[in-house]
Amino acid sequence: MVVDRKPHPKRARHAALPVALGAALLLGACAKGDISTSGIPIDTRERHPIVLRDAPNSLDVFVGRAGGGLDPRQADDVARFGEDYRRSGKGGLVAEVPTGTGRDLAARDTLDGIRRSLARAGVSPGALSVRTYPITDPGLASPIRLTYASLQAGLPHSCGQWPTDLGASSYKTSATNEPYWNFGCATQANLAAQIADPLDLVRARSEGRLDTQKRMEAIKKLREGKDPSTQYRQEQTKVSDAVGGK
Repeated sequence: MVVDRKPHPKRARHAALPVALGAALLLGACAKGDISTSGIPIDTRERHPIVLRDAPNSLDVFVGRAGGGLDPRQADDVARFGEDYRRSGKGGLVAEVPTGTGRDLAARDTLDGIRRSLARAGVSPGALSVRTYPITDPGLASPIRLTYASLQAGLPHSCGQWPTDLGASSYKTSATNEPYWNFGCATQANLAAQIADPLDLVRARSEGRLDTQKRMEAIKKLREGKDPSTQYRQEQTKVSDAVGGK
């Protein structure tokens, strides 16, 4: 007995209808290009822009129990901090001194050492203003905090935010093939932290002093028909000669 397994024409048309609709949706999505309705910028630089703002720059100088001023490392840290303040600081320099620790004499000696290190860095004595703050737990280390405001580069928001769940799959979020929101945030934050002068992001620096002697030597070689480029030569030593082998 032979059974005709050919589907009914109406059933075949009904079965092919979902496939055709799916193909039409995919073709429409490709033609439209971007079907995202999230409104999140695709470009990492737009999603996580590097901005400039005035932010505090601080240094903690810990107070010793016996007093006696600063140790060599602390003195060097304060001097470098003073140089940074002279180069990029805005406004005054504030020293917040702890009170209620029972080590007022040691704090005074540390503050005097800070003043000497700042003077060594070229900071005028009038630029430093002293404030106090209370201590709730005398058993914890309570430093003298130096703070000044400076122009810094950074992101307008913190990284590690996940507005959508990457573990869940949905047509609305998955079919767009867009990067997740946190993508590139750490890279932008690290780039901002490595910028020595934030003003380099908004304007270029002026050219440095020209090397007149090197320029004249290059012009002389050109006039003589010689190659003005610099050629570096390095003597190559064989491994057998270095280790004494044959």
